[in-house]
Amino acid sequence: MIARLLSAVALLWALGFAWFAIGLPEPAPDALVTDAIVVVTGGPGRVRRGLHLLAAGRAQRLLVSGADRRVRAGELAAINDVPPALVAQRVDLGHEAVDTRSNADETAAWLARHGFRTVRLVTTDWHMPRARFELARVVDGKVRIVPDAVRSEPGLMILFKEYHKYLLRRLAAPLGV
Repeated sequence: MIARLLSAVALLWALGFAWFAIGLPEPAPDALVTDAIVVVTGGPGRVRRGLHLLAAGRAQRLLVSGADRRVRAGELAAINDVPPALVAQRVDLGHEAVDTRSNADETAAWLARHGFRTVRLVTTDWHMPRARFELARVVDGKVRIVPDAVRSEPGLMILFKEYHKYLLRRLAAPLGV
């Protein structure tokens, strides 16, 4: 009996990992318009994607959540080839977040402060399930989240670690942890 139960759990784990690895989210359509864009820092291409969507008029404002305190608006504009005025006038740098949970908290507070009802969430494809889960928990249905995954080519270990982080958060969140 115990061997069957353990086998069933192992099978569910393996199928879940396969689903996670094969079903990585895609980028949202570029033409889609939301009230806001939030970029969760930490991976290549994330900030650039968010800034270029903002420059294309796909949102009113952008938050870079978890930005390094040393980053300045002018540098951000120059590195990502967007007008400095765009960054100075329509981009907020969030410096409080240190992990995915605090990214969600920082984002939820920013969304509420501005009264935004729709947000394009930009992060790497392998990070999107957990980032979206954390944000959805704290906005509690008050904001529509549009996932916009930046494509990557993650290695097996990145997928393995992220899958387990995602599973642990899905299990711990209902317990208030």
